[in-house]
Amino acid sequence: MQHLIRTDDFTKAEIEALLADAKSFSDGRFEKILQDKLIITLFFENSTRTKSSFEIAAKRLGAEIVHLDVAKSSTKKGETLVDTAMNLDAMGPHAIIVRHQNAGVPKILSNHTKAAILNAGDGAHAHPSQALLDLYTLRDHFGDVSGKKIAIVGDIKNSRVANSNIELLSRFGMEVILVAPPHFLPKTSLKTTHYLREIIDEVDAIMSLRTQTERHSAQSYASLKDYASDFCITEELIGDRDIILLHPGPVHRNIDITDAMLQDERCKVLQQVSNGVNMRMAILKKLIASK
Repeated sequence: MQHLIRTDDFTKAEIEALLADAKSFSDGRFEKILQDKLIITLFFENSTRTKSSFEIAAKRLGAEIVHLDVAKSSTKKGETLVDTAMNLDAMGPHAIIVRHQNAGVPKILSNHTKAAILNAGDGAHAHPSQALLDLYTLRDHFGDVSGKKIAIVGDIKNSRVANSNIELLSRFGMEVILVAPPHFLPKTSLKTTHYLREIIDEVDAIMSLRTQTERHSAQSYASLKDYASDFCITEELIGDRDIILLHPGPVHRNIDITDAMLQDERCKVLQQVSNGVNMRMAILKKLIASK
């Protein structure tokens, strides 16, 4: 059974096939190929886009989807995560989609299930389906992304989205530049800067990230407005440059990106959400259609 825990679980050829399938699905060309499949969602963290996107993707392809209400599950009675997964697996699902606040949980569960495990985000570790839909969005706009430059801006150290995108976009030939205050930068061999204006004239795309306050052990800024004064994506910063803007959501308006830039045609945030359904359809097809 193949799982999706990290973006490097798939080869470049496998990802090219996913991109082709997502494109086909975006044109409305799909059938109920998961008619007899059962999928369970297991979300220990809040989610709007990822959870809804996977559910819509599953239903469009004809799958049955069951959501386990974690707040009312036996994990609240002391059942271990592994036992929860093994018991759910015994019910015969074809896939279990897992989000957890601790890094490594989906990988651990994948060692104990016959069902495919799909990582919908684990701590600050990985969010592979988000990176795949981001790659699709960039390819849809640029065609070939090789040689293009993208700045990832914000709380990179605590971002699973950044981790997955750094691996995936680099593998497809993009140059990734990290822009963040010192305490939000991980140890890396990539080009880094603390000043957006230093690199604004050389990038083709910007990926803004939410400040992950829930993962901070101590307050980093006196206020988010102080952070925004240095790292918010504004119309004044972008000007008339030919740069597209991405964000995985949820967006902190006027902290991550201004209202005006969110309405700008160069902003692809809602397109990312649309593309997310099609990419997750492609992922589900790959992992469970023939099982």
